[in-house]
Amino acid sequence: MTMLFLGFSAGIPILLIFSTLGLWLNEAGVAKSTITYFSWAALGYSFKFVWAPLVDRLPLPVLTKTLGRRRAWMLVSQLAIMGAILLMASVDPKAGIDGLTIMAYGAVLLGFSSATQDIVIDAYRIESADKDMQSMLSATYIAGYRIGMLVAGAGGLFIASYLGSTKALYSYDAWSGTYMIMAAVMLIGVATTLIISEPDTKRQEVEYSTTDYARFFLLFLSIVVAFILTFNATAGLVKDAKEALIEVFANKHLAGFIVGTARMMTALLGAYIAARALIAFNIVNRSMVNNTYVDPVKDFFNRYGMSVAVLLLAVIGLYRVSDIVLGVIANIFYQDMGFTKVEIATISKTFGLFMTLAGGFLGGILAIRVGVFKVLFLGALLSALTNLLFIVLANVGHDITWLYVTIAMDNLSAGIATTAFIAFLSSLTNIQFTAVQYAIFSSLMTLLPKIFGGYSGTLVEQFGYSEFFVITTLIGIPVLWLVYKVKPYID
Repeated sequence: MTMLFLGFSAGIPILLIFSTLGLWLNEAGVAKSTITYFSWAALGYSFKFVWAPLVDRLPLPVLTKTLGRRRAWMLVSQLAIMGAILLMASVDPKAGIDGLTIMAYGAVLLGFSSATQDIVIDAYRIESADKDMQSMLSATYIAGYRIGMLVAGAGGLFIASYLGSTKALYSYDAWSGTYMIMAAVMLIGVATTLIISEPDTKRQEVEYSTTDYARFFLLFLSIVVAFILTFNATAGLVKDAKEALIEVFANKHLAGFIVGTARMMTALLGAYIAARALIAFNIVNRSMVNNTYVDPVKDFFNRYGMSVAVLLLAVIGLYRVSDIVLGVIANIFYQDMGFTKVEIATISKTFGLFMTLAGGFLGGILAIRVGVFKVLFLGALLSALTNLLFIVLANVGHDITWLYVTIAMDNLSAGIATTAFIAFLSSLTNIQFTAVQYAIFSSLMTLLPKIFGGYSGTLVEQFGYSEFFVITTLIGIPVLWLVYKVKPYID
């Protein structure tokens, strides 16, 4: 029951960055390419391993002693989520670039705080039960997560429609009111955090001084500042490089992707150099850094060896690429096919939820009976193949029957795949480094898919929906080979 309600709390924010926000921006007249760029606001999920050690080690004044390590951070992240949602509700994206900019800041804050909540909940789940229970705990967590997504997705669309916003007649007040209601719904997560008990774990703890914790927090801030400064400093070079590559490739979208990726990697390098400098000058406690950042990584590679560890990380990084890239633009696709928000909410969100829950519990049962590998492989296969159904839907247009068929198969396969995958990630985690290792795994799980997902709107504008869905199917094929290669290390 605890994981059900915590899953619900984790499921609320994600669609307020993705599909629900996408429909809001679409009704406000924002270009599709810009809308899908907003999905990058959720990259906090993909870089949460950077501050996961902070969440794992840093005690919060008063709250940690009162609530415990996990519950204290859980409460703070939930309050931050509510604040971010309210910030997004306070601005109209149709008000020009200033409105979109503030909306983007709110979305980034929401992604950051939601990812922090995920770090704590994942650690809480793994520390609360043995490995043989993780499959069913994952299924229950996913059930709550999907119910939360239903409320934020279908519920959000129903509310916005009821309050009077349509694609033909946009209403800022309707969407603002919807997001305010979503902020209030997060109080369920807050109440759960205050009611549950702290997990009883037996792990070796190293105590550090207040000064050490303060310096460790300084390290985190320095990493963030260095990343932002490096990213901003390369703006001029990026513009020149993009123009040069457009001439070379004769394709502005490809040039933009290459330059954008290079800019991201340069910013990460700047952050890494700043961190190394602080450590080299003994501004940060070196043993604390090793204990929180280095040891969890070394433990993983020591347990599996370099070649196997790299193979496992490749599976983690690419397993969900097919469905995440498609999911970024799914709601916009439905709306472009002529489906109303009520139809999308009823079929895609409500009916889709039950299919996902069915797939999740089916995946949990199958994982126990036939092993995680077979379910993991089946999930990867179905996730790729079901994308082909979207091609049929793109050709038939506004057809309720085909929407039901597409949603049923897509969500059923997603439920099976996600349950097996979470159990797989949990099995790779050492209880001594729960928060950090699982944060690294789950960050890697979404990093590449979300980067590619940001370009989904651009791909649709350039190739069309049918060709885009073929691409999402093809990129899922290499995953099958990778899953097959890790079979000896799963079961």
